[in-house]
Amino acid sequence: MGKYKHILVAVDLTDEGKQVVARASDIAQPQGSTLSLVHAIEPLSYAYGGDIPMDLTSIQEEIEQQAKLKLAALAATLDIPKERQHIVYGRPEVEIHKLSKKQEVDLVVIGSHGRHGFALLLGSTANAVLHGASCDIRAFRLKSD
Repeated sequence: MGKYKHILVAVDLTDEGKQVVARASDIAQPQGSTLSLVHAIEPLSYAYGGDIPMDLTSIQEEIEQQAKLKLAALAATLDIPKERQHIVYGRPEVEIHKLSKKQEVDLVVIGSHGRHGFALLLGSTANAVLHGASCDIRAFRLKSD
């Protein structure tokens, strides 16, 4: 494993996300790497097909506010400044790829639940991030309590 300058940690903001951040920190600290965090929010119109005749704006805004608070709390544990805390909107794999290129990241760290078939190795999001990545990807299996 080479020296990584900038590591992007993709988190889902569950308690399991702390495991991913801890593992990324274990890689970053000895190398003096810069750590950034990213959380992807899929717009509700994606989840519900966009055909619902109701305004989901307030719900989407509440999701965003909660995500910002949780991401900031997680970032505080490692002194990651606000400018390296990213909330992105859209499909996680697409947005993580875009951000990793834009931020000139050389490693993306992501967690995987790994439950079925090929997903025993990589979860669906982790698998999608792996494919088409322009940098190294490190997927850590998440341990359930």
